[in-house]
Amino acid sequence: MAQNTVERTPVTLLGLGAMGTALARAWLAAGHPLTVWNRTPAAASALAAEGARIADTAAEAVAANALVVVCLLDDDSVDAVLEGTDLADTDLVNLTTSTPAQARARAEWARERGARYLDGGIMAVPPMIGAPEAGGYVFYSGSRGLFERHRQTLAVPSGTTYVGEDAGFAALHDVALLSAMYGMFAGAAHAFALIRKEDIDPAALAPLLADWLVAMAPAVHQTADHLRSGDYAQGVVSNLAMQVAGTPTFLTTAEQQGVSPELLSPYFDLMSRRLAVGSGEEGLTGVVDLLVR
Repeated sequence: MAQNTVERTPVTLLGLGAMGTALARAWLAAGHPLTVWNRTPAAASALAAEGARIADTAAEAVAANALVVVCLLDDDSVDAVLEGTDLADTDLVNLTTSTPAQARARAEWARERGARYLDGGIMAVPPMIGAPEAGGYVFYSGSRGLFERHRQTLAVPSGTTYVGEDAGFAALHDVALLSAMYGMFAGAAHAFALIRKEDIDPAALAPLLADWLVAMAPAVHQTADHLRSGDYAQGVVSNLAMQVAGTPTFLTTAEQQGVSPELLSPYFDLMSRRLAVGSGEEGLTGVVDLLVR
Protein backbone atom coordinates (compact mmCIF):
# COMPACT_ATOMS: atom_id res chain seq x y z
CA MET A 1 0.00 0.00 0.00
CA ALA A 2 1.37 3.42 -0.96
CA GLN A 3 2.33 5.71 1.88
CA ASN A 4 0.46 9.03 1.77
CA THR A 5 2.87 10.89 3.97
CA VAL A 6 4.92 13.97 3.15
CA GLU A 7 8.32 14.48 4.71
CA ARG A 8 8.48 17.84 6.44
CA THR A 9 11.74 19.77 6.55
CA PRO A 10 13.20 19.90 10.06
CA VAL A 11 13.63 23.45 11.35
CA THR A 12 15.76 25.00 14.07
CA LEU A 13 14.39 28.22 15.54
CA LEU A 14 16.44 30.55 17.72
CA GLY A 15 14.39 33.09 19.67
CA LEU A 16 10.99 32.60 21.27
CA GLY A 17 9.58 36.03 21.83
CA ALA A 18 6.01 36.66 20.75
CA MET A 19 6.89 36.38 17.06
CA GLY A 20 9.24 33.43 17.49
CA THR A 21 6.65 31.51 19.48
CA ALA A 22 4.03 32.16 16.81
CA LEU A 23 6.43 30.88 14.13
CA ALA A 24 7.22 27.80 16.21
CA ARG A 25 3.58 26.88 16.69
CA ALA A 26 2.85 27.26 12.97
CA TRP A 27 5.65 24.87 12.01
CA LEU A 28 4.66 22.39 14.72
CA ALA A 29 1.03 22.46 13.63
CA ALA A 30 2.12 21.71 10.06
CA GLY A 31 4.12 18.68 11.20
CA HIS A 32 7.66 20.03 10.87
CA PRO A 33 10.18 18.57 13.33
CA LEU A 34 11.26 21.61 15.32
CA THR A 35 14.26 22.28 17.53
CA VAL A 36 14.08 25.49 19.53
CA TRP A 37 16.36 27.51 21.76
CA ASN A 38 15.70 30.61 23.81
CA ARG A 39 17.91 32.56 26.16
CA THR A 40 15.21 32.18 28.82
CA PRO A 41 14.42 28.43 29.01
CA ALA A 42 10.94 29.01 30.46
CA ALA A 43 9.81 30.48 27.16
CA ALA A 44 10.68 27.20 25.43
CA SER A 45 9.19 24.78 27.93
CA ALA A 46 5.59 25.33 26.81
CA LEU A 47 6.52 24.28 23.29
CA ALA A 48 7.91 20.95 24.47
CA ALA A 49 4.39 19.77 25.19
CA GLU A 50 3.49 20.66 21.61
CA GLY A 51 6.26 18.52 20.17
CA ALA A 52 9.27 20.81 20.00
CA ARG A 53 12.72 19.58 20.95
CA ILE A 54 14.37 22.00 23.38
CA ALA A 55 18.11 22.54 22.90
CA ASP A 56 20.23 23.48 25.89
CA THR A 57 22.44 25.83 23.87
CA ALA A 58 22.22 27.77 20.64
CA ALA A 59 25.13 25.76 19.27
CA GLU A 60 23.26 22.52 19.96
CA ALA A 61 20.18 23.88 18.21
CA VAL A 62 22.18 24.98 15.17
CA ALA A 63 23.82 21.57 14.91
CA ALA A 64 20.45 19.80 14.96
CA ASN A 65 19.20 20.88 11.51
CA ALA A 66 20.42 22.32 8.24
CA LEU A 67 17.68 24.98 8.18
CA VAL A 68 18.21 27.50 10.98
CA VAL A 69 15.80 30.39 11.45
CA VAL A 70 16.81 33.28 13.71
CA CYS A 71 14.19 35.61 15.21
CA LEU A 72 15.89 37.69 17.90
CA LEU A 73 15.65 41.18 19.36
CA ASP A 74 18.20 42.95 17.18
CA ASP A 75 21.36 42.54 15.12
CA ASP A 76 23.61 42.63 18.19
CA SER A 77 21.61 39.72 19.63
CA VAL A 78 22.38 37.68 16.51
CA ASP A 79 26.10 38.23 17.12
CA ALA A 80 25.80 37.23 20.76
CA VAL A 81 23.71 34.11 20.15
CA LEU A 82 25.63 32.74 17.18
CA GLU A 83 29.09 33.51 18.50
CA GLY A 84 31.11 30.32 18.53
CA THR A 85 28.51 28.20 16.72
CA ASP A 86 29.51 26.10 13.70
CA LEU A 87 27.56 27.48 10.75
CA ALA A 88 29.35 25.52 8.02
CA ASP A 89 26.87 24.21 5.43
CA THR A 90 23.95 25.81 7.30
CA ASP A 91 20.95 27.41 5.59
CA LEU A 92 20.62 30.52 7.76
CA VAL A 93 17.39 32.54 7.56
CA ASN A 94 17.48 35.72 9.62
CA LEU A 95 14.09 37.18 10.52
CA THR A 96 15.54 39.63 13.03
CA THR A 97 14.60 43.25 12.30
CA SER A 98 17.62 45.06 10.87
CA THR A 99 18.70 47.82 8.52
CA PRO A 100 19.65 47.08 4.90
CA ALA A 101 23.31 47.69 5.74
CA GLN A 102 23.16 45.29 8.69
CA ALA A 103 21.53 42.64 6.50
CA ARG A 104 24.24 42.97 3.84
CA ALA A 105 26.96 42.76 6.48
CA ARG A 106 25.25 39.72 8.03
CA ALA A 107 25.12 38.00 4.65
CA GLU A 108 28.88 38.45 4.26
CA TRP A 109 29.41 37.36 7.88
CA ALA A 110 27.44 34.17 7.17
CA ARG A 111 29.32 33.50 3.92
CA GLU A 112 32.65 33.77 5.72
CA ARG A 113 31.43 31.07 8.11
CA GLY A 114 30.35 28.72 5.35
CA ALA A 115 26.61 29.38 5.61
CA ARG A 116 24.06 30.18 2.94
CA TYR A 117 21.98 33.22 3.85
CA LEU A 118 18.51 34.67 3.50
CA ASP A 119 17.32 37.83 5.20
CA GLY A 120 13.67 38.39 6.03
CA GLY A 121 11.39 41.30 6.88
CA ILE A 122 8.15 40.23 8.57
CA MET A 123 5.09 42.20 7.47
CA ALA A 124 2.83 40.79 10.16
CA VAL A 125 2.17 40.82 13.88
CA PRO A 126 2.18 37.55 15.86
CA PRO A 127 -1.59 36.89 15.66
CA MET A 128 -1.30 36.93 11.85
CA ILE A 129 1.25 34.11 11.84
CA GLY A 130 -0.25 30.75 10.91
CA ALA A 131 -3.42 32.49 9.73
CA PRO A 132 -3.29 32.78 5.92
CA GLU A 133 -6.55 34.71 5.83
CA ALA A 134 -4.91 37.52 7.85
CA GLY A 135 -2.81 38.55 4.86
CA GLY A 136 0.59 38.67 6.55
CA TYR A 137 3.75 37.84 4.65
CA VAL A 138 7.53 37.97 4.87
CA PHE A 139 9.92 39.70 2.48
CA TYR A 140 12.96 37.56 1.66
CA SER A 141 16.21 38.57 -0.01
CA GLY A 142 19.58 36.95 -0.58
CA SER A 143 20.25 33.59 -2.18
CA ARG A 144 17.46 32.80 -4.64
CA GLY A 145 18.49 29.15 -4.67
CA LEU A 146 18.14 29.00 -0.89
CA PHE A 147 14.76 30.68 -1.04
CA GLU A 148 13.48 28.23 -3.65
CA ARG A 149 14.83 25.26 -1.66
CA HIS A 150 12.88 26.23 1.43
CA ARG A 151 9.98 28.17 -0.10
CA GLN A 152 7.32 25.69 1.03
CA THR A 153 8.65 25.50 4.58
CA LEU A 154 9.00 29.27 4.87
CA ALA A 155 5.44 29.70 3.57
CA VAL A 156 3.97 27.66 6.43
CA PRO A 157 3.84 30.49 9.01
CA SER A 158 3.12 33.29 6.55
CA GLY A 159 3.14 34.24 2.88
CA THR A 160 6.48 34.77 1.15
CA THR A 161 7.61 37.53 -1.21
CA TYR A 162 11.12 37.29 -2.68
CA VAL A 163 12.55 40.72 -3.54
CA GLY A 164 16.05 40.05 -4.87
CA GLU A 165 19.56 38.69 -4.50
CA ASP A 166 20.72 41.77 -2.60
CA ALA A 167 20.47 40.66 1.03
CA GLY A 168 19.50 44.18 2.10
CA PHE A 169 16.37 44.39 -0.01
CA ALA A 170 14.05 42.59 2.43
CA ALA A 171 14.92 45.02 5.22
CA LEU A 172 14.63 47.95 2.81
CA HIS A 173 11.16 46.89 1.65
CA ASP A 174 10.16 46.29 5.27
CA VAL A 175 11.24 49.74 6.44
CA ALA A 176 9.81 51.44 3.34
CA LEU A 177 6.34 50.00 3.94
CA LEU A 178 6.46 50.62 7.68
CA SER A 179 7.62 54.21 7.09
CA ALA A 180 4.54 54.79 4.93
CA MET A 181 2.44 53.23 7.68
CA TYR A 182 3.79 55.64 10.27
CA GLY A 183 3.15 58.53 7.92
CA MET A 184 -0.46 57.38 7.68
CA PHE A 185 -0.66 57.09 11.48
CA ALA A 186 0.71 60.64 11.76
CA GLY A 187 -2.00 61.99 9.47
CA ALA A 188 -4.67 60.08 11.38
CA ALA A 189 -3.35 61.43 14.69
CA HIS A 190 -3.61 64.99 13.37
CA ALA A 191 -7.15 64.34 12.12
CA PHE A 192 -8.30 63.03 15.51
CA ALA A 193 -6.55 65.92 17.28
CA LEU A 194 -8.56 68.42 15.21
CA ILE A 195 -11.85 67.07 16.56
CA ARG A 196 -10.61 66.26 20.06
CA LYS A 197 -12.22 69.27 21.76
CA GLU A 198 -15.39 69.22 19.69
CA ASP A 199 -18.68 67.39 20.17
CA ILE A 200 -17.72 64.87 17.51
CA ASP A 201 -17.52 61.17 18.32
CA PRO A 202 -14.11 59.78 17.22
CA ALA A 203 -15.91 56.51 16.43
CA ALA A 204 -18.03 58.41 13.90
CA LEU A 205 -14.97 59.94 12.23
CA ALA A 206 -13.04 56.65 12.10
CA PRO A 207 -14.96 54.97 9.22
CA LEU A 208 -14.90 58.19 7.20
CA LEU A 209 -11.17 58.45 7.75
CA ALA A 210 -10.52 54.80 6.91
CA ASP A 211 -12.56 54.99 3.70
CA TRP A 212 -10.80 58.20 2.66
CA LEU A 213 -7.35 56.69 3.17
CA VAL A 214 -8.36 53.64 1.12
CA ALA A 215 -9.62 55.93 -1.65
CA MET A 216 -6.33 57.87 -1.69
CA ALA A 217 -4.05 54.80 -1.54
CA PRO A 218 -3.98 54.23 -5.35
CA ALA A 219 -2.12 57.52 -5.69
CA VAL A 220 1.06 55.58 -4.94
CA HIS A 221 0.79 54.01 -8.40
CA GLN A 222 0.84 57.42 -10.04
CA THR A 223 3.89 58.37 -7.98
CA ALA A 224 5.66 55.22 -9.14
CA ASP A 225 4.75 55.93 -12.78
CA HIS A 226 6.05 59.49 -12.46
CA LEU A 227 9.34 58.33 -10.98
CA ARG A 228 9.82 55.79 -13.78
CA SER A 229 8.93 58.18 -16.61
CA GLY A 230 10.35 61.40 -15.21
CA ASP A 231 7.13 63.20 -16.21
CA TYR A 232 5.75 64.46 -12.91
CA ALA A 233 2.76 66.19 -14.50
CA GLN A 234 1.29 63.22 -16.35
CA GLY A 235 -2.28 62.49 -15.31
CA VAL A 236 -2.23 65.04 -12.47
CA VAL A 237 -5.63 66.32 -11.38
CA SER A 238 -4.73 68.34 -8.28
CA ASN A 239 -1.52 70.10 -9.20
CA LEU A 240 1.22 71.27 -6.87
CA ALA A 241 0.49 74.98 -7.21
CA MET A 242 -3.13 74.46 -6.19
CA GLN A 243 -2.22 72.24 -3.26
CA VAL A 244 0.43 74.63 -1.93
CA ALA A 245 -2.09 77.48 -2.15
CA GLY A 246 -4.42 75.47 0.06
CA THR A 247 -1.96 74.66 2.85
CA PRO A 248 -2.62 77.85 4.88
CA THR A 249 -6.18 76.62 5.46
CA PHE A 250 -4.89 73.47 7.13
CA LEU A 251 -2.41 75.37 9.28
CA THR A 252 -4.94 78.04 10.30
CA THR A 253 -7.51 75.39 11.17
CA ALA A 254 -4.97 73.63 13.36
CA GLU A 255 -4.16 76.89 15.13
CA GLN A 256 -7.84 77.65 15.69
CA GLN A 257 -8.43 74.14 17.06
CA GLY A 258 -5.44 74.42 19.40
CA VAL A 259 -3.57 71.65 17.55
CA SER A 260 0.16 71.61 16.88
CA PRO A 261 0.96 71.56 13.13
CA GLU A 262 4.22 69.67 13.72
CA LEU A 263 3.04 66.55 11.89
CA LEU A 264 1.98 68.47 8.78
CA SER A 265 4.39 71.40 8.56
CA PRO A 266 7.46 69.44 7.39
CA TYR A 267 5.55 68.01 4.44
CA PHE A 268 3.98 71.35 3.57
CA ASP A 269 7.45 72.93 3.67
CA LEU A 270 8.71 70.33 1.19
CA MET A 271 5.75 71.03 -1.09
CA SER A 272 6.58 74.76 -1.08
CA ARG A 273 10.26 74.08 -1.76
CA ARG A 274 9.37 71.85 -4.69
CA LEU A 275 7.06 74.49 -6.13
CA ALA A 276 9.94 76.97 -6.00
CA VAL A 277 12.20 74.77 -8.13
CA GLY A 278 9.71 72.72 -10.16
CA SER A 279 6.54 73.19 -12.14
CA GLY A 280 3.24 74.12 -10.57
CA GLU A 281 1.53 71.74 -13.00
CA GLU A 282 3.19 68.65 -11.58
CA GLY A 283 1.83 66.60 -8.69
CA LEU A 284 3.52 65.75 -5.40
CA THR A 285 6.14 63.33 -6.76
CA GLY A 286 8.88 65.95 -6.75
CA VAL A 287 8.92 65.84 -2.95
CA VAL A 288 10.62 62.44 -3.30
CA ASP A 289 13.59 64.07 -5.03
CA LEU A 290 13.92 66.63 -2.26
CA LEU A 291 14.19 63.86 0.32
CA VAL A 292 17.02 62.02 -1.47
CA ARG A 293 20.39 63.41 -0.41
